[in-house]
Amino acid sequence: MADSIRFILNGEDIALSSLDPTETLLDFLRLKRRLTGSKEGCAEGDCGACTVLVGRLVSGRLVYETVNACIRFVGSLNATHVVTVEHLGAKDGTLHPVQQAMVDCHGSQCGFCTPGFVMSLYGLWLTSENPSRAEIERALQGNLCRCTGYEPIVKAAEQVARVRPSALFDPLERERAEIIARLEELATRETIALSGSDGRRLVVPGSVEGLAETLAAHPKATVVAGATDVGLWVTKQMRVLDPVVFINHLEELQKIKVTPEGITMGAGVSYNGAFEVLRQEIPAFGRLIERIGGQQVRNMGTIGGNIANGSPIGDSPPALIALSATVTLRSASGTRTMPLEDYFIDYGKQDRQPGELVESMLVPHPKADSHVAVYKITKRRDEDISALCGAFHLELDASGVVTHIRIAFGGMAGTPKRARSVEAALYGKPFTQATMEAARDAFDLDYKPLTDWRATAGYRQLTAKNLLTRFFLEISGTPQELQRFATEEA
Repeated sequence: MADSIRFILNGEDIALSSLDPTETLLDFLRLKRRLTGSKEGCAEGDCGACTVLVGRLVSGRLVYETVNACIRFVGSLNATHVVTVEHLGAKDGTLHPVQQAMVDCHGSQCGFCTPGFVMSLYGLWLTSENPSRAEIERALQGNLCRCTGYEPIVKAAEQVARVRPSALFDPLERERAEIIARLEELATRETIALSGSDGRRLVVPGSVEGLAETLAAHPKATVVAGATDVGLWVTKQMRVLDPVVFINHLEELQKIKVTPEGITMGAGVSYNGAFEVLRQEIPAFGRLIERIGGQQVRNMGTIGGNIANGSPIGDSPPALIALSATVTLRSASGTRTMPLEDYFIDYGKQDRQPGELVESMLVPHPKADSHVAVYKITKRRDEDISALCGAFHLELDASGVVTHIRIAFGGMAGTPKRARSVEAALYGKPFTQATMEAARDAFDLDYKPLTDWRATAGYRQLTAKNLLTRFFLEISGTPQELQRFATEEA
């Protein structure tokens, strides 16, 4: 049993033997280390002003990811290297090429958001040689600017792409071998347990077995993977959590593999960690992931956490349910597996017993000739929470008759929920416009959505019906029909 959180901050060793379990990295940086380049704008992972890099060893390779320091807890940082904007420039004041590009391209006005943009561009520069315009925009999805506009910042990314990482001017390139050696020393299979000045406790299990034992001893503990939801419980709702169990370091939960049976994802696989596999195996699912939060949120957030949290507007459950996914739960006494749709019982209630954790998900391969679509409806395209999210999985026989249909929606009920009446109205019938239009009415039997600030009940109900029409037209309609439909609905 270890009694301190140890990590590296801008090349300096940090060891904490007393720690508030919900102290954020941003507060630690600004209040305790006086590293004030990282700013607090939203305190919920939306604006990106607090962006820093966190490096960790993955199969012996040092990987840096952009994260939101405002919702990342210090307790999750064991055996990592935290890099802030202060670490980029040389000691003589010479700017890093990423910073210089922002100056050259006039990418800053008031400057409040600038450090976050610099760190997002730095993360892209480290990982992508000569990125496309789309890749640059994707890297900047999680950063908001109110005064400069994004074009100069994109131009800065394009300018610095011509300068590759070099030990001459890049601190992470100079320090890489040394940081890897130090992180290897910090990595431990021991469970770390400590508390803060008020007695609240945090635990960092050394293994999945240790995690199960910890939850058996503390069944009401809050389990934190990416903190993209739990972080807001603290920064916005001011919840007091005790104890807190951090699992983002457990490599056993971060494995993803493709087998003849399907795609198996550990509960700790992040959205970005799953992206390439899902993009190749189920393109519609991959496109959905690109719409979830910004790059920082996708680096932190996990699909397993999205399931465990049980939110009715979580983005991944509708797609997983439509694809007949199963979920495996683990406890100290063993594992059990169930269809994912059965896991969600009611609003805020899931079929997870005290001491159980979500361990993995299995997504069966869709048949090669099946049709899969996922539609996320939001007020803005990037970095927005769904008003509703619909997923469709359809199989037709040679004559065009529906032989398999699964439809699931989020944001339409207290849980992610299948549209069983709509499915029944389609199953066994030719997938024609008449069949589709008749099935639209069945949505009224499946869902009674609520009105909230994201959308009215009427909007949600009509949009769900229209998504069925869109799905039909994308499969069987002409581009002209799609355009006509879009014009009429507008």
